[in-house]
Amino acid sequence: MRDLRLAFRTLFKTPFVTVIAILSLALGIGANAAIFSLFDEMLLRPLPAADPQALINLGAPGVKPGSQTCNQAGDCDAVFSYPMYRDLERAKTGLAGLAAHRIFGSNVAFEGQTLNGEGMLVSGSYFPTLGVRPALGRLFGPGDDQTIGAHPVAVLGHSFWETRLGASPDVLDRTIIVNGQSLTIIGVAPRGFEGTTLGARPLVYVPLTMRGAMVPGFNGFDNRRAYWVYVFARLAPGMTQEQAATALNAVYRPIITEVEAPLQEGLSEQRMAEFRERQVSVEDGWRGQSSVHEEARTPLLLLFATAGIVLLIACANIANLLLARGANRGMEMAVRLSLGASRRQVLAQLLTESLVLAVLGGIASLLVAHWTLRGIAALLPPEAAASLALNLRWSVVLFAGALSIGTGLLFGMFPALHSTRADLLTTIRSSAGNLTVTRGAARFRAALVTSQIALSMALLIVAGLFLRSLVNVARVDLGLETDNVITFALSPELNGYAPGKSRVFFERLEEELAAMPGVTGVTAALIPVLAGNNWANDVSVEGFERTPDTDANANFNEVGSDYFRTLGIPLLAGRAFTRADAVGTEEVAIVNEAFARKFGLGREAVGKRMSLGDDELDIQIVGLVRDAKYSEVKDAVPPLFFIPWRQDSTVGSMAFYVRVAGADAPVLRQVPRVVARLDPNLPIENLKTLNQQARENVFMDRMISTLSASFASLATLLAAIGLYGVLAYTVARRTREIGVRMAIGASGRQLRGMVLGQVGRMLLVGGVIGIAAALALGKAASSLLFGIQGRDPLVIVGAAILLGAFAFGAGYIPALRASRVEPMKALRYE
Repeated sequence: MRDLRLAFRTLFKTPFVTVIAILSLALGIGANAAIFSLFDEMLLRPLPAADPQALINLGAPGVKPGSQTCNQAGDCDAVFSYPMYRDLERAKTGLAGLAAHRIFGSNVAFEGQTLNGEGMLVSGSYFPTLGVRPALGRLFGPGDDQTIGAHPVAVLGHSFWETRLGASPDVLDRTIIVNGQSLTIIGVAPRGFEGTTLGARPLVYVPLTMRGAMVPGFNGFDNRRAYWVYVFARLAPGMTQEQAATALNAVYRPIITEVEAPLQEGLSEQRMAEFRERQVSVEDGWRGQSSVHEEARTPLLLLFATAGIVLLIACANIANLLLARGANRGMEMAVRLSLGASRRQVLAQLLTESLVLAVLGGIASLLVAHWTLRGIAALLPPEAAASLALNLRWSVVLFAGALSIGTGLLFGMFPALHSTRADLLTTIRSSAGNLTVTRGAARFRAALVTSQIALSMALLIVAGLFLRSLVNVARVDLGLETDNVITFALSPELNGYAPGKSRVFFERLEEELAAMPGVTGVTAALIPVLAGNNWANDVSVEGFERTPDTDANANFNEVGSDYFRTLGIPLLAGRAFTRADAVGTEEVAIVNEAFARKFGLGREAVGKRMSLGDDELDIQIVGLVRDAKYSEVKDAVPPLFFIPWRQDSTVGSMAFYVRVAGADAPVLRQVPRVVARLDPNLPIENLKTLNQQARENVFMDRMISTLSASFASLATLLAAIGLYGVLAYTVARRTREIGVRMAIGASGRQLRGMVLGQVGRMLLVGGVIGIAAALALGKAASSLLFGIQGRDPLVIVGAAILLGAFAFGAGYIPALRASRVEPMKALRYE
């Protein structure tokens, strides 16, 4: 306790230095704590389940002829057919449990409230396999999903129950409407449990066998060529993953070869051989099933590394400050040692001061981390920000605390050892009371500053790469005009609308929207543009020869009559769709340039015929449009064909686009009122501008570029402060030497050159090391860059110039001070 009181008294004798050190630490630790919060949630946090380490995720990679639908739970290698899932469930594989799930879009209505969000279809074994207990009522069991379509029950998500229903215990046995179907509420999921797919927060859980009722038009329960089910399992006690894979494949392989192989049509011998070789894959399932885990790994590791570098630079600055203060306290340390204090006692005192400094910085860092997380939330799409817990959890606070103690020891150890070295008393006596800095300490300080320069150079180059990549993304020709366009989606089929009623509703809504003041165009599409959605189908095209191994796949969309004019996509040949292209008329399509190139149509596409799959060529191509982005801003334009949504008799959901002549804000506010006039119970999905949609499509690029640039700027500023501090201290310690030099004829220019020469040497060495480190980082981050290589010379040169300007700017003031020293005063110095 005495050491602690003395530490506080000593630190606040120099309040300016102490505050600067605390702020430096707060920035460094806070940045790391914020990134750790994301890292922990996306990559480290286990499911809130019983013994999550025993969970495994199953995959079904390989050739999958037929239909495949996958979502954020994982890519299409992970999905099984429903019959195959049931086969594995019934088999005696020795597993403690096997379960299935699938996210679905849901409109949930309860007591006059209608909410659009996500639901999760789960097997009866889902909750028992996870080993979770209900917050209220009961959860599904094996008896709740044995018969297709016969289990109209629901379990509420805890967040939905708490925030929307006031955590009322009276919800049990009451009716909730999910996608137009009446379900009986039997329970509430436990607090903190948000399903097994990171990025999804289910409002409600529904038995897997109810998918036909939840997803209009679905009929894939008996189809072994329809892959849509995600499967995970729990290992039995003592069972390894390898043993589980062997047991599963002992069941899976015979079904593949004896049951499913004969169902495949049109496969070449090679593809059939690949199909027969398919096996179940097994991997860790303690984090659940989500594509976010892999997608976020590289960006988060990169951001963690850059935040760590910022903290290292801050630590180097504080170590330099403590070394300088230790030199001024040399006499104090010598007196303590001479009066009988042991070196261990003095070391403990000095390290206590460092730890107090670090803890104060750690406390302040929590505020920095909070602000950083708020900034990150602003960079994320609203849906992603809502699905992540961007707040200071106890794990983040503990991490910040551990980092504070670690950094306190890191930056405090060498100065403490140096201030209590064995020759301290001899050194002071030999210098007659002049607290001259030792050569070792000077070298150490110079090495710290050189390291700071190297780390800053690396960060500046990496930030430059991401900024140039972001500029390249912003300059991408989307092929469409996003300005002054409002977009939103509606899913009346999820409110129980029959297809015919949905069509009438869409027609009326287009008319109502078109009548709004300032609106110059209205259209609709089945697949929202630049929203990350991909729908594709194999096609047959007149004049294009298909073989079993030919890639005949193309993306498609169903669009309204004014789609291309409203979105500014030029029509190159033929005609656009009209309202007359409706059910019962000749089927027509419009293709883009990429489609025409892939299928050898060229500019003569108009007039050719095509079909879906291997059907008769019953669709006439009536138009050719310029290539425009479809799903992702950064992806190449895919081969794409459009068909009129009015020729689809089953249409039940649609994305709308409204072009306005002036400011879009008034129309944006008016859209919900127009929809409410037609149906007040129909929730609007993703109401935003098309510009906002395009920005959200590349949110990862914007987030990485913004954070890396912020960290690099902070690192450069800290390095410049450190360089200034070292040079100012060096000039002060060399005042007598400078006076001698001036007395024997040295000019002010020569003295400035002496100081700036030291800057140049440190800049050269640190810059070379930093460039080498940046090249390695750039190579690791190459998958995140767009239109630029990880070793772009312009970025390297620009970073070197910027860092050089900061470094020489930081060194110029001490150099100028050295050149203005008066020789007589300098000779009397110290």
